[in-house]
Amino acid sequence: MVNINILAIGDVVGTTGCNFLLEKLPGLKRFKNIDVTIVNGENSADGNGITPVSAEKLFNAGADVITTGNHAFRRKEMYELYDSHPYILRPANFPEGTTPGKGICTLDMRSYSVNIINLMGTAFLESLDCPFRTMDKLLDEYPAEVTIVDFHAESTGEKRAMGYYLDGKVSAVFGTHTHVQTADETVLPKGCGYITDVGMTGPIDSVLGIKPDIIIEKMRNKMPVRFEIATGACKLNAVIFNINEKNGKTISAERIEIV
Repeated sequence: MVNINILAIGDVVGTTGCNFLLEKLPGLKRFKNIDVTIVNGENSADGNGITPVSAEKLFNAGADVITTGNHAFRRKEMYELYDSHPYILRPANFPEGTTPGKGICTLDMRSYSVNIINLMGTAFLESLDCPFRTMDKLLDEYPAEVTIVDFHAESTGEKRAMGYYLDGKVSAVFGTHTHVQTADETVLPKGCGYITDVGMTGPIDSVLGIKPDIIIEKMRNKMPVRFEIATGACKLNAVIFNINEKNGKTISAERIEIV
């Protein structure tokens, strides 16, 4: 049996998070013998969203594929890059034909292929196409030995439901968006690796990467504020799925936090 290691890294926040990723990711990949690295980069630009500059930082740090979410189109300078770069994804259930980019890519690993799918939930987020029906379509159109799904969603219930829906159909599902790592990494009954939210890469003393006093002001006064990335010590949240490349089933899921 030949196993591969897929590393999924939680939402990288701002320049601070990008720099910490650059510092820690190369060593982590060597130590854990990582074959494919997926990084959620939708908050990698200072302020919000992702830019060509922050995307380049993520690739330089060691990302193979960048996924995004509800902030995917916050920066217009990214639109062209979504169309031209094969390994920068936006959620697949955005409207086809009018939305830049795509929600799936395939990595050719010689003896096997890996599909990475980026998907977005609809509970408490934008009213996009049904993520469950979108997955049905993608799995019919793009078969692969190994399929990994970044499900960018707000609701833990929606994420759990998606995990069980895809159990036996994909290799692993990891949640992003809430920036808080959950302690429920597991292998579901039919061999799908799962975690509700992989967490965040960025400042520890923060509210989802932002200076706490700014978020408190917004919540108390209900007025617009300008987000600023917090400073200080950082953490890297991730999960490693160890997968049988022949049958695509996950053997183990290991939750990671590096500070």
